[in-house]
Amino acid sequence: MKRLLLYIICGLAALSAAAVMPGEVRWHNEASDTTRITDILVKASDINARSTQERVGAIAREFVGTPYVAGTLEGTPEALTVNVDQMDCTTFVETVLAMAVTVGERRSSWRDFLYNLENMRYRQGSLNGYSSRLHYISDWIVDNSHRGNIDEVTDRIADCSYQVKTLDYMSAHRDDYPALADDGEFERIKSAEVGYRSHRFPYLKPSKLLSKDVVAKLRDGDVIAFTTKVPGLDVSHIGFIVMKEGVPYLLHASSREGKVVIDPLSLADYLHRNRNITGARILRLKNR
Repeated sequence: MKRLLLYIICGLAALSAAAVMPGEVRWHNEASDTTRITDILVKASDINARSTQERVGAIAREFVGTPYVAGTLEGTPEALTVNVDQMDCTTFVETVLAMAVTVGERRSSWRDFLYNLENMRYRQGSLNGYSSRLHYISDWIVDNSHRGNIDEVTDRIADCSYQVKTLDYMSAHRDDYPALADDGEFERIKSAEVGYRSHRFPYLKPSKLLSKDVVAKLRDGDVIAFTTKVPGLDVSHIGFIVMKEGVPYLLHASSREGKVVIDPLSLADYLHRNRNITGARILRLKNR
């Protein structure tokens, strides 16, 4: 009866005025996307999660097997793009967190999800062109932390190290980003990068991250962002931590596996295999 009632509520919301529709939406397949979003939201609403992180982990597992496809957000003009059939590492994390927020608000309408997705993906929660998207993870962390969406707990779970980098990868590799062929967008991206010259951020080195004391403080459903040696770039990959018998694993949209997977390698082995990773930052969705 509860599930039936939630479907009815979702249906009524979908027929209501588009007050919660945050601007233009670019769907992969509107019918299948809205159906799958609603299904996951309703299912997650039935889960008696003991914490926000547990809810995040449960929702993230719903996407295991979803094909990995890069560049699904690209298109002109910039629009709130929704594609739950194809994901890269960033869209996977954003989608799961927006769903977890929606369920935490005791809502199960795909329209409410759209609002939360825009709020998570764009500067100050508002879509205003390509440059308003939070392309750099550091920018995403700063903006969403200031607006109360997430907590960075890197420096709370252990004595961390700090890295100082100037984030200018996008402007330095302009040809890799079709939207930056537009001089106006290019200048706006460069302007956003100005705030991240000599940007100092915390991270846990692999040896620290995998110590017993730190592992004991990691939670299933934590977001993990891997810092990188690549010049001009802060983070090269992002996913979720899942715990198996007290051992952390990575749940992520994997380009190597071609889909969303719980990586067969433990987090320790994953770090050993990826030498360009310098460490990681740990983030948590704010309690809802």
